[in-house]
Amino acid sequence: MQSTHYNDNVFINCPFDLVYKPLRDAMVFAIYDCGFIARCALEEDDSSEVRIDTIYNIIANCRYGIHDISRTEDKSSKLPRFNMPLELGIFLGAKKFGIEEQNKKKCLVLDTERYRYQQFISDISGQDIKAHNNTPEVIVTVVRDWLRNASRRKGIPSGSIIWGRYQNFIKDLPQIAQEAQLITEELIFNDYTHLLVQ
Repeated sequence: MQSTHYNDNVFINCPFDLVYKPLRDAMVFAIYDCGFIARCALEEDDSSEVRIDTIYNIIANCRYGIHDISRTEDKSSKLPRFNMPLELGIFLGAKKFGIEEQNKKKCLVLDTERYRYQQFISDISGQDIKAHNNTPEVIVTVVRDWLRNASRRKGIPSGSIIWGRYQNFIKDLPQIAQEAQLITEELIFNDYTHLLVQ
């Protein structure tokens, strides 16, 4: 069943570790500040459902998707990490073979450098990959510009304006969290997104 917010939902496919968290937090803020809704596997915590089914359901309910394929290997094990390319493939498959609204899906593919992905996922050569340089300020502008172009919505503020708002939000976040009886360092995805929209 498709969400009533399909045209506002943005699927986020990115690393969930603490090193990436500043980028993810900035990305999520930009999505909400542009008038969209961030969705990702972190929003669900249901041991009765297989994780890939959760991802299928979220992707099915999102017209837009942001896929950061920058994390290609685990630092400790040195083994490749396939979650992000897999979820990108599911999203592209839904667009190609899906019915009704699914073929209207649009996505943004991110990497640290623009052409680095060709060394490990050359099948997506020819697609317009954007670089974020591991910088939250860059990711805010890249996400904003893509959402403006992909959705054709007017009234989305410039990236530098969103970045300024994000800086104010980060400064005020401890107080906002305290008022909601939350601790900043313990915020889960649903806490963070709730604080963004209150």
